[in-house]
Amino acid sequence: MGARAQSLKLYESVAERLKDAIAAGTLRPGERLPSVRQLSARERVSVSTVLQAYLHLESQGLIETRPQSGHYVRERERLRLAEPPVSRPPASATPVTVSDLVSHLYRSSRDPRVVQLGTAWPAPELLPTRRLSRELGLLARERQAEGVMYDVPPGSKLLRQQLAKRSLEWGCALGADDFVTTSGASEAVHLCLVAAARKGDTIAIESPAYYGTLLAIESLGLKALEIPCHPRHGMELDALEAALERRRVSAVLVVPSFSNPVGSCMPEANRRRLVELVTTHDVPLIEDDIYGDLHFGPERPRPCKTFDTRGQVLLCGSFSKTIAPGFRVGYVAPGRFRERVELLKFAHTVASPLLTQEAVARFLENGGYDRHLRALRRNLASQVEHVARAVAEHFPPGTRVALPSGGLLLWVQLPPSVDAHALNARALETGISIAPGSIFSARPDSYRNFVRLSCGQPWTPRIEAAVATLGSLASGLASASRR
Repeated sequence: MGARAQSLKLYESVAERLKDAIAAGTLRPGERLPSVRQLSARERVSVSTVLQAYLHLESQGLIETRPQSGHYVRERERLRLAEPPVSRPPASATPVTVSDLVSHLYRSSRDPRVVQLGTAWPAPELLPTRRLSRELGLLARERQAEGVMYDVPPGSKLLRQQLAKRSLEWGCALGADDFVTTSGASEAVHLCLVAAARKGDTIAIESPAYYGTLLAIESLGLKALEIPCHPRHGMELDALEAALERRRVSAVLVVPSFSNPVGSCMPEANRRRLVELVTTHDVPLIEDDIYGDLHFGPERPRPCKTFDTRGQVLLCGSFSKTIAPGFRVGYVAPGRFRERVELLKFAHTVASPLLTQEAVARFLENGGYDRHLRALRRNLASQVEHVARAVAEHFPPGTRVALPSGGLLLWVQLPPSVDAHALNARALETGISIAPGSIFSARPDSYRNFVRLSCGQPWTPRIEAAVATLGSLASGLASASRR
């Protein structure tokens, strides 16, 4: 449990270990827990400490006591929520104008008094901050002058070697020289767009799409062609195929694993077909795999890059959602665009900081990353379920939710009468930040009754109260429209 466990009372530490086992499925619903004396002996704590731990878990609704029988993992009612329909954006490409809308979101993210349900990153307490700080200190002493110099593209060799090793687990078998390091996945995607398209060109994207992608398209003077998206399966490939046959598209940009904001995860058969489509039409595929490591199931989804035989796929990723958002350590494996992307990286930012790259590389090399990921995935899965259950309980009738199988986001469709911008304004007045749906489309009038909620914060009474307040505000807006 590390530093967090040391700061807990003894009974809370015991309860946390049991809670992790329940979240991971090691202890299943209906399963009998060890007797008080058995757990006392196993944990080397007193009987009273175990009783306190069991009472703590019972108060959280995780276990139940059965007279004359013992303690059991509580059976949880399966969450049943209607999901949003497949999106139906217009079939024409359009310039992007979302910058003004997005600016309000990131400004509120700087206010510590605001409950952050609008930002898409995990809370600091879920991240290996102490370990990384220690690595940075050691590297600063070791590297000295080297640590303050430019680390020109393709970037840290140590990090690229670690990425190559991890690519074997993804099914890609890439080499260190296939990677270029970047300042986060955002820069990786930006470089790929510049490499693949020119001003005025059209980029096919999911609808809804991450607003950072839309900002990049807007800043480069490109047009967005929004493709329908299924809430569980991602981009509708029949619609994409029709678009590729109908018009010239310079690149396709997708987030196949736990997309932002919907949380969809493209089935492997669809990933194969997607690569076949772009190869047939000779269109680059920019794959943003930033959430790939945050799967809740037993296996990581294989990237589209796995099925690429011609260098057609430009694979982008980073460690911003898993280790350290502020380190801005990202990467791209750009296939046949490698030389172009490497040159653009130099022109764009010259280099990424060496010390943060190598701190992440050492964390990967020493095995800390996989242990950290297991705990992070358990926590995020639990937090997503808590927020979804609170939405089901407190939001107005007719609310729909896309339940993801990974990541940390919920895409919520409100009743048609609830305007997400009005909800956002009222939420900010009460100290709550959300992401209104219209910032996830090139057309400002799209997704007006949708919001994206972040599940990156540990579930606390403060977060629970914020979701309940948000639901009450949404219900008030729905009621006012009926009067």
